[in-house]
Amino acid sequence: MDNDAYGHINNVTYYSYFDTVVNEHLIAVGGLDIVADPIVGYVVETHCTYRKPLAFPQGVEAGMRVAKLGRSSVTYEIGIFGQGDDEAAATGRFVHVWVNRATQRPAPIPPRIRAALEPLVVARSA
Repeated sequence: MDNDAYGHINNVTYYSYFDTVVNEHLIAVGGLDIVADPIVGYVVETHCTYRKPLAFPQGVEAGMRVAKLGRSSVTYEIGIFGQGDDEAAATGRFVHVWVNRATQRPAPIPPRIRAALEPLVVARSA
């Protein structure tokens, strides 16, 4: 995913980064099997705020936390950074609703997935 005509990483690529960071965590830490698990997370909402451009071949790093962990949904907050940079180039929100693959109806977040997400939940100040 090289630079676009404007010389920076295209805006749609950031959504791919969001998807990658979330699913990498769910697979590596939660044991999600995206092909065979009967309960899976469907993306129902995304949002991105672009703060400064990144350009290939600059390295990219991501950080993720959980803003809300519900019964069948989870809201992630993600930061995309240039490698070694402390200031986010983009910040985003990504919402999963967990559904039964066969019925396509909302289902409780599987226990192993919930266990992988709980350490990432951030407390909100009043």
